Amino acid sequence: MSSLPIFCKEYFDLMDANKDEFCIEQWQLRSMVERAFQNERLIVDLELYEHYIGLGKYLGFGRGYEWERYCIGCYLCTFKEEDGLPRWDDGLFFMGRGTGKDGLISWMSLCLISPYNPIENYDVDICAYNEDQALRPVLDIHDTLEKNPKKFKKFFKWTQEKIRGIENKGCIKGHTNNAKGKDGLRSGAVFLNEIHTYENYDNINVFTTGLGKKPHPRIGYFTTNGDVPDGPLDDMLDTGTDVLKKGSDDNGCFYFICRLNNKDEVHDELNWRKANPSLRYKPSLLVEMRKEYNKWLNSPQSLSAFMTKRMNIRQTKESMPVAKWEDIKATNKDFIDLKGWSCVCGIDFSKTNDWMAVDLHFKQDEIRYDINHAWICMQSTELWRLKCPYKEWANEGYVTLVDEPEISPKLVSEYLEQMMNDYVIEGVAMDSYRYEILKDELNRLGFNYENKNIKLVRNSDIMKVVPIINRCFLNHFFVWGEQPCLRWATNNAKLVPAKKSMMAKDGELDMGNYLIGKIEPKARKTDPFMSFVASMTIEDMLPQSLGSVPFDIGVLTF
Repeated sequence: MSSLPIFCKEYFDLMDANKDEFCIEQWQLRSMVERAFQNERLIVDLELYEHYIGLGKYLGFGRGYEWERYCIGCYLCTFKEEDGLPRWDDGLFFMGRGTGKDGLISWMSLCLISPYNPIENYDVDICAYNEDQALRPVLDIHDTLEKNPKKFKKFFKWTQEKIRGIENKGCIKGHTNNAKGKDGLRSGAVFLNEIHTYENYDNINVFTTGLGKKPHPRIGYFTTNGDVPDGPLDDMLDTGTDVLKKGSDDNGCFYFICRLNNKDEVHDELNWRKANPSLRYKPSLLVEMRKEYNKWLNSPQSLSAFMTKRMNIRQTKESMPVAKWEDIKATNKDFIDLKGWSCVCGIDFSKTNDWMAVDLHFKQDEIRYDINHAWICMQSTELWRLKCPYKEWANEGYVTLVDEPEISPKLVSEYLEQMMNDYVIEGVAMDSYRYEILKDELNRLGFNYENKNIKLVRNSDIMKVVPIINRCFLNHFFVWGEQPCLRWATNNAKLVPAKKSMMAKDGELDMGNYLIGKIEPKARKTDPFMSFVASMTIEDMLPQSLGSVPFDIGVLTF
């Protein structure tokens, strides 16, 4: 058991005195930190802490704000008694614009190359998506040292590109996303600035895989919110909020998350401190934010950065659900006997190591019948995110679980071959993205360009069928039987306004031009629904009802 250090007590006292000014994640982090000091044998190097805080006055921070001392104390000065390693060697510092994120990076970086850090050659690599984000903290330190060179020349050497500690021999450098030469880094700490700009982990991995060559390696992620959905930042926030909420193992990560609890809190400016813990000390910033707020009220979409950057609540463009849940549920009607009927087939095969789905689509007058089946790769790295009873669906026969590295194209062809014993498949439609993978198997079954029974679906094709799909949902023309997987996938889809018209003339689409997107891409799949959408694009291949007269979509043709 360890007693709470002074930097925790100061911050917690501030929280107790101003309870409404701290977001739920801050209270959850407090509980996590309190449990750590209560249940673990920790050592706080208070001498090191005072030295590090003392550097703040040379950077123009004085002793800093309570939240800054809290972060520095926990992240840089708290160690495990058993092995002397940092208790929190990773950190997510998620705060609104204007809080002082770059200043914190500069402060921590200078601490780690100062003579007070006992680990020599402790390089700090500041990495970012672009040069400005990467070099800004380095330039801030440079400018500070330039103001008082006599005082600092005993401890540091500096240029605009790098800062070196004379005694520690550590070096601060800024790096951009260019991966060339990054594999040779021997970082003590990697600080990634504005990680909201990253779409994947490729460049992050380049910067961080060299860690461990120096004792006490650290990774720090510093950022506001951004407009890149489903990227590394969303992953970290999902993990962090889950850890904080459940009180589970933090795996050595200090989750300092500052944001509104919900978007409605924005209308009380006292809540703004939840996203910006420095705001109470920055009256001029408050004035500026009031101006931005008033502009945002008049035009939320044109000034979305106010919510995204200032309040750390992502503001996205308006979208609509594909259908109301009541209309989706209405598809649960009994099938008639479809044996011997003609149908068309839609395939969605976006990732061979994730999901794949096939839809057989039948039509009699206005009524549409669909038989849908999906395959799920059990070795997918995203499997843990799924929020659906897929094992139950597998037991009921609606999905097939594939315990292989990927879903084989033969599973599709074998399924279609089986279905062709009972139904006449007039044509196949799918996205061109994975067509080459299935091409040989589809050709073996007689689906190819020569027979004119294969279609590669374009965005314009989807835009054409969106109004038809909408009409069918409104009038309950779809019959899907039980098939909970298909209804679940449909409820995960949304209509997204197309950027520009790709067909027809203005006014010919009674719903406007829409494409189909995912509400929550990783946790809520749409593959079964998208295979259904693909099948809808080739309804004109079907004969009318049970006869042989070709179906003419007439006024529904665009």
